[in-house]
Amino acid sequence: MKPWSTPADVLAKLQKLWDRGELLRALLTSETPLNAEPDAQSAALFPLAFALSTPSSSEISARFDAVRLWAATLANCPWLRIEWQDLKHRVHGQQQLPVKAWIDSADQACAWIDKRAEQQLFIALIESTRNSYPALLPWLTAQPLKALALAHQWPRLLALLDWRLARANPGVYLRQVDVPGVHSKFIESHRSVLAEWFDLMLPPAQINPLASGAAGFATRYYFREIAPRVRLRVLDPAIATLPGCSCPDLKLDVANFARLQLPIRTVVITENEINFLALPLAQASVAIFGAGYGFTALAQAPWLAHCQILYWGDIDTHGFAILDQLRAHLPHARSVLMDRATLMMHQALWGSESTPTRIDLNRLHSDERALYDDLRDNRIRPNLRLEQEHIGYQHVCQQLALQGLPIL
Repeated sequence: MKPWSTPADVLAKLQKLWDRGELLRALLTSETPLNAEPDAQSAALFPLAFALSTPSSSEISARFDAVRLWAATLANCPWLRIEWQDLKHRVHGQQQLPVKAWIDSADQACAWIDKRAEQQLFIALIESTRNSYPALLPWLTAQPLKALALAHQWPRLLALLDWRLARANPGVYLRQVDVPGVHSKFIESHRSVLAEWFDLMLPPAQINPLASGAAGFATRYYFREIAPRVRLRVLDPAIATLPGCSCPDLKLDVANFARLQLPIRTVVITENEINFLALPLAQASVAIFGAGYGFTALAQAPWLAHCQILYWGDIDTHGFAILDQLRAHLPHARSVLMDRATLMMHQALWGSESTPTRIDLNRLHSDERALYDDLRDNRIRPNLRLEQEHIGYQHVCQQLALQGLPIL
């Protein structure tokens, strides 16, 4: 037996409309001017009808008093206008039965679900936006609940939008944006909505299509960004870098790293910090602390093309994937301590790779590709991994020397 509709059922459906943003969206989809009453603004949605699940003829016969009480409960709900249907029942004669419930206005709907304050706040947002940036109204239509959640920040967000639209290429750090009440943390915490607004409002020439997401916010909208740093350790005491410093551990921004003029012939790139710090001293050599999958900074240094590049990573699928990506920028890079013999020699120290990659790698050498295929296809052991710091130090030094690192 199907339950008969109650005011609580209608209320639940109304709440779902609010949760989907439909009740707020109705205030924007109407063509009525904004200075009209809220009821007129929401004419596109209201009056809002809800079909009712009603008693059957047999239920009316068997439970007539219950049916009368049910109909009275609906009729007495102050938020609903009931549509009645005349019914001639074989036992009880002429009757009227509720068949549809109506909510006639947005005011009634929002009052019933206790959202009148939110409704009025959203109307104020519409008015503010239409007066300042009407081109943002489609965003409010698409994101009414998000807009409502930002209501208290709305003036600052609009002021920030105004500041950005006035500058074709800001070229400053977010910290330097001079808008009252706006600071860099405010901008960073609202990057997602600002990105949506900037994409909607800025001309294409002021949007960098190569950057996206939260990490690319500054680059995408032509703010100045903190430059990546390259960390390197000079391995040759004879190379003078800083007065009074021997074999310093340095961090350089990309531009200065690219302009380095040092007598370097060999570069060792390693992904593990303790290995980076423990590499032996070597003539005309430096160590670089690897950046995982990020090698764009190294790609901007032309002097690396004239150096011997040795790459040392973990023996696992991601280690080889990083090597493959490095070769996209430095195709002459050679792997060290990432061979089958090293793997088998340290079997007692094998570990497990939590999320192996399965992609094809086209820049590996034949012996590297054979080992990578064995790892990704689990031919040796499922998810096999040998972390680079588990390899014995003497073996590391011997293999680096064999591969061309001129150890002192």
